[in-house]
Amino acid sequence: MPVYFAPAEGRALPGSGRRRASAVPVTQGPATDRVEPNLSNHDQRFFDMFMVVIGGLIVVTVALIFLARYMAGGTQLQWVQTQPETEQQVIERIAPIGRVALPGDDEQLAAAAATPTAAPVAEKLTGPQVYNAACLACHGAGIAGAPRTGEAGDWAARLEQGMDVIYRHSLEGFTGSAGYMPPKGGRVDLSDEEIMAAVDFMIAESR
Repeated sequence: MPVYFAPAEGRALPGSGRRRASAVPVTQGPATDRVEPNLSNHDQRFFDMFMVVIGGLIVVTVALIFLARYMAGGTQLQWVQTQPETEQQVIERIAPIGRVALPGDDEQLAAAAATPTAAPVAEKLTGPQVYNAACLACHGAGIAGAPRTGEAGDWAARLEQGMDVIYRHSLEGFTGSAGYMPPKGGRVDLSDEEIMAAVDFMIAESR
């Protein structure tokens, strides 16, 4: 800390009417005490400028968001809303789940309830399809004495009995010395025509 000396009144000099000045120490605070107000003002200006910049960026960001939503609403959103698939989905979502029956609607409701619903018609399987689904497991490898598909020797003795016997065994089942065949090969859900078509397929493949 610097020390300064200031003149002060002292004692009178001998033989003169003047007084001798004496130095009085005077202390002064740090130099920073004199510039602290300037630094505080500078910081305040910087903070104000920083807040202005941040606020401007926020305003620009919000403006860009609204601009993008406006442009999307005028282009892509309208294009999606005009698609037939979208319109149909909207109609299905807002459709009522029921209707209040008013007087006079009893006959219409009764007629609608009495209308029989057609059962789905099962598609008839072909011979190869039935073979792959029900016959391949045994007739492919000759399990339990089953005649193998593609082996003419396995079918020769059976063909001598006639097709009627082969059809009857395939539909009603057969127990022989080598094994047992369940009715329709265990697929009783199949029709007689489908089983017979599978038999024809195996014989045609074994000739």
